[in-house]
Amino acid sequence: MAEDTFDILILTGRPASGKSEIIDFLNRLPEDSRRARFHIRRLEIFDDFPILWGWFEEDDILSGTFGLPRLHSDEQGYFTSRDFWHVLIERLSLEYSKKIRDDASYHDQTTALLEFSRGSEHGGYTEAFQHLSDEILKRAAIVYVCVPFEESLRKNRRRFNPDKPDSILEHGLTDDKMERLYRDDDWAALAPDESGHLDLRGQSVPYAVFHNEDDVTTGKPEQLADRLECVLGRLWKLYRHK
Repeated sequence: MAEDTFDILILTGRPASGKSEIIDFLNRLPEDSRRARFHIRRLEIFDDFPILWGWFEEDDILSGTFGLPRLHSDEQGYFTSRDFWHVLIERLSLEYSKKIRDDASYHDQTTALLEFSRGSEHGGYTEAFQHLSDEILKRAAIVYVCVPFEESLRKNRRRFNPDKPDSILEHGLTDDKMERLYRDDDWAALAPDESGHLDLRGQSVPYAVFHNEDDVTTGKPEQLADRLECVLGRLWKLYRHK
């Protein structure tokens, strides 16, 4: 592990909780400032949304152009098997494994950031974390961005751009999909404290909660920076003893 930076951050939380805005903020910082204040080197993002969206697009092509059965989703845009949620996590693990396979010094220059949301309806974080590889779990720390469902729903409506449904910062879900997939969230049951450790397949993985009920990730860069520095500083104290 690097002496002063995270190797891997796992960024979780409900849709539209502020995860993408945190990533965008960090990516805009000069590298020396990002490293000094937030313990993060050059960021490389591993996000399951582009994979998921690609599956939906492929299904639309299969059913619409070729008249063939859809592979992953039904006509309403729900996965036909809950296991596909876990396949997405396995895919993120696979993509990370390729990076460190091809570059033994990968983490000398890079902090890998894995981003995803999981509601209880499709297994929650309890099941999702079990599909992360051992090589990720032994190097990872987790940040959970905390907002109530109502705030997630409000921001999901606000950010959705129907002309760019594949956009990281502008994609959204219908209200009924939000209700079904993300109203219930098992984070508080899995990690009841503001920070601590999760025991995941024998690995002790540190975590910290980023509270965003007041939406500091929208148009409040100084407040965002201060809060993120506090949360990641608290997480770093746990992480450096891994």
